[in-house]
Amino acid sequence: MSAYSSQRTDISMPSALRGSALLRVVAMIEMAMDRRRSRHALLEMSDEQLKDIGLCRSEAYREANRPFWR
Repeated sequence: MSAYSSQRTDISMPSALRGSALLRVVAMIEMAMDRRRSRHALLEMSDEQLKDIGLCRSEAYREANRPFWR
């Protein structure tokens, strides 16, 4: 029986990069870019859509203007 590994294993990635510091940096950049895209998507929502998710327009602006690292 093998132990469960929580590391991401992507078979399309060269084995030299799996688990490397470079891979972790790339993953962090991807996460920051996703976070930025999601936050800016709030600005494209209507007031009714924002209300459905429990936000008002000023909260959407505040969230969209947060730094990507937070």
